[in-house]
Amino acid sequence: MSESQGFGTEEGSTRRLPVVDPATEPDGAPSPAERSPDPHEESGTPDHGRAGRFWSTRRVPAGIVALLLLLLAGIFLYDVAAVRAGRPALGWRRELARQLAERPLDDIWVLVGASVAAALGLWLLLLALTPGLRRLLPMRRTHRDVRAGLHRDAAAAALRDRAMEVPGVQAARVRMRRRRARVRAQSHFRELDDVRTDLDGVLDDAVRGLGLARPPAVSLRVARPGRKG
Repeated sequence: MSESQGFGTEEGSTRRLPVVDPATEPDGAPSPAERSPDPHEESGTPDHGRAGRFWSTRRVPAGIVALLLLLLAGIFLYDVAAVRAGRPALGWRRELARQLAERPLDDIWVLVGASVAAALGLWLLLLALTPGLRRLLPMRRTHRDVRAGLHRDAAAAALRDRAMEVPGVQAARVRMRRRRARVRAQSHFRELDDVRTDLDGVLDDAVRGLGLARPPAVSLRVARPGRKG
């Protein structure tokens, strides 16, 4: 007497296992292969909000302005205290008061002083209202509480290294800006159109690989190296 052997046997009888259709999931949900691809899931970098530019702390301008105001306020305070104590005012303050009282408003030196003061005020307002750090490119946010940035020189070096991997490229130069990357390449063999086509694909892939919040547009120019001598 022989016994039946195999998977899914119970007391000598064979049961047929249920077949699961790989195209569907439980509850009628589509399989991962049928879902529409998400660009953030493909790159592995989910979007967690808008990545704005980094703001500079402006330590040097703020320190210079604070030091000048401190010195000026200290000098005026010392002079006022000296006058209240019965001592004569400083000569430069008496001369300044006399010049301001005698010179008309349309005097050239009054206009120059007002222009300098207005220019300094506009410069300080510009520093206060603009973010600065133009050489730091914000990257796509992969976490809500984490922000990252990429320096322009590092981004340009990455693009230049990828461009040098293309066959036929002898030299490459990249100038990275906030909105545009200018790539200048020299090809010493192969057709220029073929090299340009390969560079377009490689650079587009390299720009996406940088992970920037606003990928710059690539401006490409390919030429032959100049003649020596």
